[in-house]
Amino acid sequence: MAATVPTLVFIRHGETDWNVEGRLQGQRDIPLNPRGREQAKRNGEVVAREIPEALEFGFVASPLWRARETMEIARGAMSLDPKVYDIDARLVEITFGELEGFTYQEVERREPGWLKQRDANKWEFLPPGGESYRMLSERIVAWLGTVTKPLVVVAHGGVGRVLRAHLLGIDKGQSVAEDFPQDRIFLWRDGRGSWV
Repeated sequence: MAATVPTLVFIRHGETDWNVEGRLQGQRDIPLNPRGREQAKRNGEVVAREIPEALEFGFVASPLWRARETMEIARGAMSLDPKVYDIDARLVEITFGELEGFTYQEVERREPGWLKQRDANKWEFLPPGGESYRMLSERIVAWLGTVTKPLVVVAHGGVGRVLRAHLLGIDKGQSVAEDFPQDRIFLWRDGRGSWV
């Protein structure tokens, strides 16, 4: 299926204060910070310069404000109407359930052994009231199966990690442990993935 997926330009939302603090954001609706707004602008400029055909693609974002704000800033930097894009709820970030809002250190104090358990199998780990990366992957692969045209997508780090794992055939455990930068763009084109 990956070879038949249309071109995708995937942008992770810009930085938030919770990213800086190391808080589990998940599906909490946290806005961008000033650096995150600069990252969104930079990514829009890079798309316009390096992937100019993308200006004619469809545009879709996660419904969370940090993704929508990134999309609107990026589209403005591309000289496009900031408000003209679609929302798809399936692109929302993985939920950490009851652990959202806490730093990893706070979670460990609250739930001793949690980090060790999570690190042992991050793909399958299910936080209380939350979602595993495997569950997120099922949601994102189902969404990918509906993609019929080239898209610029703005979503989240977890979404980007499982998307890359699926498209590139990366080891699942490795994919969710990798960094997914907020100031780089993942491009899937002609059955190949690269960073821009």
